[in-house]
Amino acid sequence: QVKLAESGGGLVQAGGSLRLSCAASVRTFSTYTMGWFRQAPGKEREFVAASTWNGGKIYYADSVKGRFTISRDNAKNTVYLQMYSLIPEDTAVYYCAADRLLHSTSQIMRAGSYDYWGQGTQVTVSS
Repeated sequence: QVKLAESGGGLVQAGGSLRLSCAASVRTFSTYTMGWFRQAPGKEREFVAASTWNGGKIYYADSVKGRFTISRDNAKNTVYLQMYSLIPEDTAVYYCAADRLLHSTSQIMRAGSYDYWGQGTQVTVSS
């Protein structure tokens, strides 16, 4: 069983920055692919970024490339999402997710592939 807890969301003006954190309560954190997803009101949950177990492969949605950075500290069982140059379209609830059995890019970028989810943290970007 993996428990995930996101933090760091909030209200920020367009152009600002936020760093989200996701702490995992599992001893084998380093074996999990970690992903960030987001869901805006009335929209489906969408992929944002992901990191394989050692950070060797990193994936980003086109909409956040060059603005967001995912990183992980396996010693702290934590994955981060650093967000820069935020725009109102980034407003959403952000979720972190974990799974150990993801191999393909399509699996890693699909919400349905992940078994474990956090409760989400709200990010609101004002114009």
